[in-house]
Amino acid sequence: MYGYIKGIITDIEPNYIIIENNKIGYQIFVSNPYGFIIGNEYTIYIYSNIREDEYSLYGFKTKEEKEFFLKLISVKGLGPKMALPILATGSIDLISEAIETENINYLKKFPKIGDKVAKQVVLDLKGKLNVLNTGLFAREDHSNELIEALLGLGYKQADVKKVANKIDSSLPLETQIKEALKLLLK
Repeated sequence: MYGYIKGIITDIEPNYIIIENNKIGYQIFVSNPYGFIIGNEYTIYIYSNIREDEYSLYGFKTKEEKEFFLKLISVKGLGPKMALPILATGSIDLISEAIETENINYLKKFPKIGDKVAKQVVLDLKGKLNVLNTGLFAREDHSNELIEALLGLGYKQADVKKVANKIDSSLPLETQIKEALKLLLK
């Protein structure tokens, strides 16, 4: 097993990167390949997935991302290929908060995550993630809570961001949500 690989990025593809270390190119599946720059040196934390018919490497920019990924793949029915897109499309804090608050709708927005898997994620991980995320629930600003609430209601992130900027953040959260819903329904 590998802990990490430090090397130069030589290729970027839609699902993976190639990192060269000691003249060996390692193909590593990552959540956001375009977050890397060809020719730059990176330390990539590695998870090795060894199966009967496959040997794959999954990489992460931080140890926290890797630990969160390991928690996700511990969920029954959620493998590495399903867990990686979750990291690509959501922040660890928002995903953790959705799990802790049992926000099934937020979890279902990720690719290949249906009602059954979302409920299983909550069942298996609720109460087990707060150690990983020191920023969890530590937001002072209501605008983040407003955005999360609207996303939880199923609105698209682009629409939510446009509306959230128009809402007075000094108002109570409930009032902010009512005002945002009026704007979204126009």
